[in-house]
Amino acid sequence: MSDNTEQVAWTPDSWKTKPIKQDVVYDNPEELSTVLARITNMPPLVSTAEIERLRAQLKDVAEGRAFLLQGGDCAESFDYCNPTAIEDKLKVLLQMSLVLLWGLRQPIVRIARMAGQYAKPRSSPFETVDGKQIMSYRGDNVNSIDPAARRPDPQRLMSAYLHSAATINYVRMLLAGGFADLHRPEAWDLGHVRNPSIRREYQTIVNRLTDSLGFMDVIGATGQSAISTVNLYTSHEALLLDYEQALTRPVAKASQTQARRGPYEPATPPRNRLAPELCDFYNMSAHFIWIGDRTRQLDGAHVEYFRGVRNPVGVKVGPTMDAAELVRALDILDPLLEPGRVTLITRYGADKIAKYLPAHIEAVLATKHQPVWCCDPCHGNTTTAPSGHKTRSFDAIISEITDSISIHQQLGSRLAGVHLELTGEHVTECTGGSMELSHLDLPSNYQTFCDPRLNYEQSLDIAFKIAKVFETQREESHID
Repeated sequence: MSDNTEQVAWTPDSWKTKPIKQDVVYDNPEELSTVLARITNMPPLVSTAEIERLRAQLKDVAEGRAFLLQGGDCAESFDYCNPTAIEDKLKVLLQMSLVLLWGLRQPIVRIARMAGQYAKPRSSPFETVDGKQIMSYRGDNVNSIDPAARRPDPQRLMSAYLHSAATINYVRMLLAGGFADLHRPEAWDLGHVRNPSIRREYQTIVNRLTDSLGFMDVIGATGQSAISTVNLYTSHEALLLDYEQALTRPVAKASQTQARRGPYEPATPPRNRLAPELCDFYNMSAHFIWIGDRTRQLDGAHVEYFRGVRNPVGVKVGPTMDAAELVRALDILDPLLEPGRVTLITRYGADKIAKYLPAHIEAVLATKHQPVWCCDPCHGNTTTAPSGHKTRSFDAIISEITDSISIHQQLGSRLAGVHLELTGEHVTECTGGSMELSHLDLPSNYQTFCDPRLNYEQSLDIAFKIAKVFETQREESHID
């Protein structure tokens, strides 16, 4: 890989001076410019205060005081912007975080792949459908899954903004209305667990959770807000840089605002343009954005864009990234050595993690960077079932997570999070888990138009398994 990474002064559009991968070519540039101008003038989707809060919480994760749970769809559809789909996804993330909280005895930082995860990188710009070569489906913010509507449409960028805004608004309404209340009795239905011994193990955890909550209530250890509301952040792969640039806003640095801002003035982009050196630039399309495995070229447009925004950022790390390249990426994205500024989202595959992860850990430990190490056990474990369905094995996913925990521990590092493709619906896209789904079950409710997702039950299974691993570690450390 080329390492022509000489840096010039950063601006929100300096990425345009770099080579770009996964770019979208529109046949009407004037229409694209008009749409982007409209988005540039739309309100931000998230606030700088929320982004700064996440920065602080990811610092805690990087320094061992919290754990990261990130999850959601491979690629969102505009159709997922409905109350049921949003509630289901929110419910499973909240329940998973509660199980992890119990197992790790640490705060859980929750980031949803939601409200913006509409783009889809592809290995080829074209695909064959019914014997005809057509443009590949690139996600709802580019074109349609319908083979007859594959022309990239700039208006879909505005649709992406509006669907993201509606989703975020509904999530905020749910959380403010007590949707996250830990006392909700319908939260814990374990009827899906077929194996009696596993069901008893899960039920024991649930019983201990509910007993702990009851005890805390009796002694007054928690206020109502502490058990009924949570922080939940949004994230997506920042693939379409024109869109990301349109939602990148300058905000005066704290040193510039203290003298002139009144006590109730919100932290909004300044009405009068300030010199770039007096501003921080925030991507206000989401709280957290990441660079995918196909777009992390050190001399590329995506790395250039990411190095200048103040948001915490993620980088997918797989078998094709060597240790020196990983360190160089951290040097570019984290020049100030800020703990938690970068999350390394590792994705190897259960059969490859032992070969590649140790060298990556050792290379980072030899530097002064303190990233969040996060395991994505889904992408490297995708296979094709005899029926032709893309699927993933629950056992392989668990294997990659537990191996990651073990390898980090052996090398004096720490796995600090998991990144999962999941849904709160009862789909049949991955095999295994406590429902004991087989390849024969896949066609019964296979809904994904992208990669296979863990269903509601399998997602809870993952949380229970991780909690058990860390509980066992904690008990063994007490014995020692």
